[in-house]
Amino acid sequence: MMQDEDLGGPAKRSTVFQVAKRISQIYQSYLDLWTPHVFTRWLFAGALLVIFVLRILLSQGWYIIIYALGIYHLNLFIGFLTPKSDPAMEFDDGDGPELPTKANEEFKPFMRRLPEFKFWYSVTKSTVIALICTMFNVFNIPVFWPILVMYFITLFCITMKRQIKHMIKYRYLPFTHGKPKYQNHENNVRIMSK
Repeated sequence: MMQDEDLGGPAKRSTVFQVAKRISQIYQSYLDLWTPHVFTRWLFAGALLVIFVLRILLSQGWYIIIYALGIYHLNLFIGFLTPKSDPAMEFDDGDGPELPTKANEEFKPFMRRLPEFKFWYSVTKSTVIALICTMFNVFNIPVFWPILVMYFITLFCITMKRQIKHMIKYRYLPFTHGKPKYQNHENNVRIMSK
């Protein structure tokens, strides 16, 4: 009886595996090249969103896809604004770092539940998938789009109101713009001595 090796079974699998692994490595290297270019990445994601919205507006269809994409992006945005260790979910068990809840507690840096790069990557990937979905008529479900718009606006307002209340209650600001910047004491001494 012949073995799988004689028929070329595992060799074919290993070749396919190696090709898939190499494609994955090339893809990851391109993602790594994009990592430090925050503005360019978000400009690209914004351009993809504009293309998607133009596709929806010009074709006058696929409203359910744009609604689903909007809800998914809202969910990603909430994850981006939420701290990794949510004080509302902690049960005072003392495991791991927590956000300070009082003014006299130690400063702990804000760590996001969804980091910026993963946020961008998910937004870009979901927009590309939504663009692909608009190529198929099976996803063009007839709906009365003003109801979807009103429901999305209501959902957005309720969700953001809850998130802002959470930020106020636990006193954190997820953005670095407007926060005080402290300089190192050694840098000030060097500047003064020159």
